[in-house]
Amino acid sequence: MAQNITLADLGWNKRFAAEFKPYAKLGWKPARLLRDNKISYGALLVDKDDFDELDVILSGKVYHDAQTDADLPAVGDWVAVDVSEDEAVIRARLTRQSCFSRRAAGHSAEEQVIAANVDVVIVVTEAGPDFSLRRMERYFTLIKRSGARPVVVLNKADLFTEKENKEAAEQIRALNPEADVHITSVLKRKGLRILRDYLAKGVTVAFIGSSGVGKSAMINAILGDDWQWTDEVNEVTGKGRHTTPARELIILPKGGILVDNPGIKEVQMWTNETILRESFADIEELASQCRFHDCKHGTDKDCAIRAAVEAGTLEPSRYEGFM
Repeated sequence: MAQNITLADLGWNKRFAAEFKPYAKLGWKPARLLRDNKISYGALLVDKDDFDELDVILSGKVYHDAQTDADLPAVGDWVAVDVSEDEAVIRARLTRQSCFSRRAAGHSAEEQVIAANVDVVIVVTEAGPDFSLRRMERYFTLIKRSGARPVVVLNKADLFTEKENKEAAEQIRALNPEADVHITSVLKRKGLRILRDYLAKGVTVAFIGSSGVGKSAMINAILGDDWQWTDEVNEVTGKGRHTTPARELIILPKGGILVDNPGIKEVQMWTNETILRESFADIEELASQCRFHDCKHGTDKDCAIRAAVEAGTLEPSRYEGFM
């Protein structure tokens, strides 16, 4: 039997409620998008103490008003749904509280929304072959742009020495002091308990990471092997399992919302100049001290950035990332 849930369990707050008031007067209902089925969306609609998971379609106006594909509703978005028609129709998308996105696959420079209204992004990596401060730098840039809270998990601690794990953690903390960094081992079931604390009521958490770092195994270990499905039925919504792997929101029985995305393996850079400059604020400060305004920071004379690298006050790898 499906359990009772509320709008707050889905991440609804006062800001969304205030924006939704005009739509409520039209008889439309608030719903959060669980998945994108290409020609329709899966949505969870809550009305007082009742809720229903249903397929919804996009209205022509919402489609044509979108300036880019990134403006269209995406997984995690709150939308206003008109249920008075034969088919439930999305009439409006509420303003996003945060938006985690990447550059679209291929040669496109377009933004691709991974999930909207994400509160926490947990990056799973390790202290071994997958460890890369430059990739982590890109992750942090995208997470900062999204507005989500950054968390890094150094998994597979059992494969590396305590010194290797601690040094990797210290380097990540130095790169971004605002990020929580945890050392874990799924195999030994160590360090996982603290990760459950991020899965609080109404909080949306996205897990990302390279293939092979143990992301899926970690999620199963944190939540339990049968955390999502019981006899092919979701414990929260009472709906059957969807066989097609797709990005979707999963409402957890004990609170919290998980972004399940089998496709997230690497996140390509997609951001703007302002965020990039903020990510390299320390180097930008050095650049202002260069002798020439148009210094390329290569072989130019009296380059303050190159001087800092030679003096050992700026890590060569960070200089390379900046360039």
